[in-house]
Amino acid sequence: MTTPTPQGPVPNSAALGLDLGGRTALVTGAASGIGRACALRLAAAGAKVRAVDRDADGLDGLADHARGLDLSGTVEPHVLDLTDLDAAEQAAAGTDVLVNNAGIQLVRPIEEFPPEVFSTVLKVMLEAPFRLVRGALPHMYGQGWGRIVNVSSVHGLRASAFKSAYVAAKHGLEGFSKVAALEGARHGVTSNCVNPGYVRTPLVERQIADQAAAHGIPAERVVTEIMLGDSALKRLIEPEEVAEAVAYLCTPQASFVTGVSLPMDGGWTAH
Repeated sequence: MTTPTPQGPVPNSAALGLDLGGRTALVTGAASGIGRACALRLAAAGAKVRAVDRDADGLDGLADHARGLDLSGTVEPHVLDLTDLDAAEQAAAGTDVLVNNAGIQLVRPIEEFPPEVFSTVLKVMLEAPFRLVRGALPHMYGQGWGRIVNVSSVHGLRASAFKSAYVAAKHGLEGFSKVAALEGARHGVTSNCVNPGYVRTPLVERQIADQAAAHGIPAERVVTEIMLGDSALKRLIEPEEVAEAVAYLCTPQASFVTGVSLPMDGGWTAH
């Protein structure tokens, strides 16, 4: 008997019902990958989406794609380098939904990790989310409603060697998200993390090709044996799957879900 191959999401399946008409959402790292999928999903739900990234060309491509779709909301590109913390805080003013997604990665042993890169990773992935939340909360508190979704990682729950800055930033984001949940509860503001494993993004695709060349094995074996060695499900997550989880956390039905971390790791943390 052959074992069936695990399947991903069914194409064109019915999406989770979500109405964000009249709401403004800000998504960081929106030019590609998870951020792009989140921007499109929230716009499909009727939100006016501020798509933030430092990649101007990627944002233009996203905006063009969004205009070609039958979306009830809009996607507006905002070029911004999140290391400019004051500008990040200002960009978040007036938002109803905030998705902190932007991230960077460098894989090195601790003794070889450049201190300036470690600092930059924490600035983009921990300090910037703090400043963005700080900028968004006055409006959210004023209206008694808000949604903060932090795209964390399985590395916010588990550590891997050679990823000191990324793991430190994600663990910090987990704690910060819980503090925001506690403070925001009486104001109708929720704060949660989603924790995907390896997602099918351009960055991961490049890693697969590099690993295949380095090890002299097919790309499929890189995914199942190296990247997904600790995962029960031997496939990459699609960005749209993560975006759907983000969307759920923005629904009225999720109003009692706050301060949690939602693993989307194919069983990685079940070990």
